[in-house]
Amino acid sequence: MFIDKVKIFIKGGDGGNGCVSFRRERNIPKGGPDGGNGGKGGDVILCGDRNLSTLIDFELNKVFIAKRGGHGEGSNRYGKEGEDLIIKVPLGTVVKDFNTGEILGDIVTHNQTLLVARGGKGGRGNASFKSSTFQAPKIAEKGGKGEEKTLVLELKVIADVGIIGYPNVGKSTLLSKISNATPKIADYPFTTLSPNLGVVKIEEFSFVWADIPGLIKGASKGTGLGDEFLRHIERTLVLVHMIDVSAIDRDPIEDYENINNELKLYSSELVKKPQVVVANKIDILSSKENFNRLKKYLSQRKIKLFGISALKSIGIKELVFEVFNKVKKIKESERSK
Repeated sequence: MFIDKVKIFIKGGDGGNGCVSFRRERNIPKGGPDGGNGGKGGDVILCGDRNLSTLIDFELNKVFIAKRGGHGEGSNRYGKEGEDLIIKVPLGTVVKDFNTGEILGDIVTHNQTLLVARGGKGGRGNASFKSSTFQAPKIAEKGGKGEEKTLVLELKVIADVGIIGYPNVGKSTLLSKISNATPKIADYPFTTLSPNLGVVKIEEFSFVWADIPGLIKGASKGTGLGDEFLRHIERTLVLVHMIDVSAIDRDPIEDYENINNELKLYSSELVKKPQVVVANKIDILSSKENFNRLKKYLSQRKIKLFGISALKSIGIKELVFEVFNKVKKIKESERSK
């Protein structure tokens, strides 16, 4: 099961209490205060782990509390610090405060850490209160409370290329042909219920493609689970917009405009991403008229249309190299900044 959004409760460990104690040693009739301080509570820390791919573990465990600090003891013995709680999350996890909506961090690299709740301070023992005018303090502090927060974890797939389009247009088939991915493929809507990833290698250059589950009109408002998947497009560098030109019950031009409109409604930045428009299933006889109409429509807008058959591997090589050049150019531009 692919889980990409969860709500959890976290709490830093409470600090240990300070101790009230006085020295009781032979030959020291006026023993002074020797109560030690309490230990600090453990912090709660999120840590990126490249071996995780979903947030499914948080469906079973939603409460995370770090260890409290040990209490201070006599003879100026300090309490032990509480152990930090390290919570592993997949790369691409965005961390938000549930109550304020503030983004606390974005975990994108292996072993990257994010402190999300601090442990409470240890309370001072009575030895800390001794002064020239206060020789025998009988007071000590209680440990401080650890921070408490309710977090929302959102997973946004990290991929260079996102394949988008209506359900059943051939996205999973294309991914299986060009990469090492083995997505589930069948001839019905919403075959893919989670993003599939595949690595495409050209020469020494590797880049990641993601098959984004099918979008439909109204996706930005939640229709057809669309808004659950649109977030995964946000990190991509290039979008491969796939259209089924063999469909006799849909207009490819309308499909193209509908998907772009949903991107715009969800985020004005999404629709600005570079797109490579692909007409799939050109091997089917009924596709010729639709393909020509779409090609003419796009050429008037100076947009190139690639015709392919993902199933029969027609035109795929040209498509992959086009996407490869766009991704490489963007990455080189980013490195030069």
